[in-house]
Amino acid sequence: MQKDNQFYRAEYIARINRVIDYIDTNLNQNFSLEEIATVANFSPYHFHRIFRFMVGEPLNQFISRIRMERAAGILIGAPEKSITEVMFEVGIEDPSSFARLFKKYMKMSATEWRKNTRSKIGQVESNFSQPMRKSRQAMEESSCYITGDIYNQSWSVKMKNDNQLTAKVTIREIPEMTVAYVRYIGPYAGNSDLFKGLFEKIFKWAGTRGLINFPETKCICVYHDDPGVTDEEKLRTSVCLTVPENTEVGGEIGKMKIPAGKYAFANFRLDETQFAEAWNIVCKEWLPESGYVPDDRPTFEMYNNDVSTDPEHKFDVDIVIPVKPMI
Repeated sequence: MQKDNQFYRAEYIARINRVIDYIDTNLNQNFSLEEIATVANFSPYHFHRIFRFMVGEPLNQFISRIRMERAAGILIGAPEKSITEVMFEVGIEDPSSFARLFKKYMKMSATEWRKNTRSKIGQVESNFSQPMRKSRQAMEESSCYITGDIYNQSWSVKMKNDNQLTAKVTIREIPEMTVAYVRYIGPYAGNSDLFKGLFEKIFKWAGTRGLINFPETKCICVYHDDPGVTDEEKLRTSVCLTVPENTEVGGEIGKMKIPAGKYAFANFRLDETQFAEAWNIVCKEWLPESGYVPDDRPTFEMYNNDVSTDPEHKFDVDIVIPVKPMI
């Protein structure tokens, strides 16, 4: 019996709920990415991104917030416990870290929070419920599209600027690809000049060697790290061109393989300001209802046109995510 979109989205939600329950039950422990990803039965490589889109905040931020909210409740409900005892109970071992996090989320120190409990009851309700309201709002925003008219192969999503961003998604088996690349490490969001310079460098190198032969030559940007997890100063990005397997490289030009396998190709026409929104759509709208989960191969963008000659100056781009059947 064929499963529908709502079945697959429900499975995603169930897996994330298992993670939330696991965190709640084991809040006094230190969590590893592999451990939590295993609870969700997702690839560690992609888990942070899935969690962030489904819950509305990064995993580490979620854990820290839940810990501080739990601590705030204990400080009021168990006045016989010392702040140090409460700190250990919610899985924090360093007093300075606990003090910093508590003030960040509760807007006052733990001592101030507990002081004169009776007079603070009103503040407890106000301050404690504020992050909870934010969490609830994030969950509502995450679930509001569950009943939307979204299909596995095509859909339309309304942009914030009231334009329509439309994509077609296809699942393809692709062969292994050899690519030459120039790599950048550091922040890249919104920096079109950076990518322009990187592509000019790889095209110049390939052009002098007669390696550019459109349409066979594919222009690709590989993202090795999740910006929701890795510090932006350490993000690795490789701007690539497909090349013959025996191509010789050297210096700042490297060579690597993009593994064969099943990939989801989401084709968009984008201006340079819309890439983040397009990624959000694929990960938040399509993926949870697709019947697929991402595996450990890298994600990438594949560019299908020369934006400088496009009549609308838009990128014809595929956002490509490696996938495997959920069940």
